[in-house]
Amino acid sequence: MDIIYNILETILPFEFMQYAFMKNAFLAILLVSPIFAILGTMIVNNKMAFFSDALGHSALTGIAIGSILGISNMNISMFIFAVIFAILLNLVKNKTSYGADTIISVFSSIAIALGLAILAQSGSFNKYSSYLVGDILSISKTEIIYLFIAFILVFIFWGKLFNKLNAISINPVLAKSKGINVKLLDNMFAIIIAVMVMISIRWVGILLINSMMILPAASSRNIAKNMRSYHAYSIIFALFSGIVGLIISYYTNIPTAPMIVILSGIIYFITFGARKVVNK
Repeated sequence: MDIIYNILETILPFEFMQYAFMKNAFLAILLVSPIFAILGTMIVNNKMAFFSDALGHSALTGIAIGSILGISNMNISMFIFAVIFAILLNLVKNKTSYGADTIISVFSSIAIALGLAILAQSGSFNKYSSYLVGDILSISKTEIIYLFIAFILVFIFWGKLFNKLNAISINPVLAKSKGINVKLLDNMFAIIIAVMVMISIRWVGILLINSMMILPAASSRNIAKNMRSYHAYSIIFALFSGIVGLIISYYTNIPTAPMIVILSGIIYFITFGARKVVNK
């Protein structure tokens, strides 16, 4: 880690890079932004823009259930509940004729209401309210290592299974006829999203994690001409918003996650306006 810190100080000789918390936050953004960007492309393709939002809300319920059961490490209860929540959401979504967004909204509403009710009743809401907005500046070296492992695993998963996931998003019936296990891959994708949301929730925040995952992909879709450029633009937009948002937040005292989302929103509207010109 010290070697990486020295490289960062050499490449970015700015005053704020003298602080360990800024170096940690910078590394976290370099890792989490590409993950969010590529996962977001498939979420947007599948018209499941509120999926990560629902999973974020489920984190609050996981915390609440953990507090009732006396689990000291809230990450354990969050991860377990999020995985169960994601699989159950997929199951109900595939068993009903309603649109995916409707089912996701139902689950999201129930999750956050249940979590708030339990935490309010137990008097623990103030203790965990920081999870609503997050604080990427609080990330530690150990957590960055975990994030790096997640980064590697997600990109291996994506490299191995992207074509199958893409086939499922285009036509699940045709994908199934080609021998692709649609239900298994659908659940695997949901679990990957659940794990990444739970890993990042304390730094990004329940209220903003969906925006950070969806906006770069939505912006990219406005101007991308093929799947390769779709992924490339999404990663570029996510990294740009993350890095610039972190720097601006340092100098303006605006929380980092909201600043990143504001920049991502600006990029979205710029690409939205430019899409006709680019796609000519």
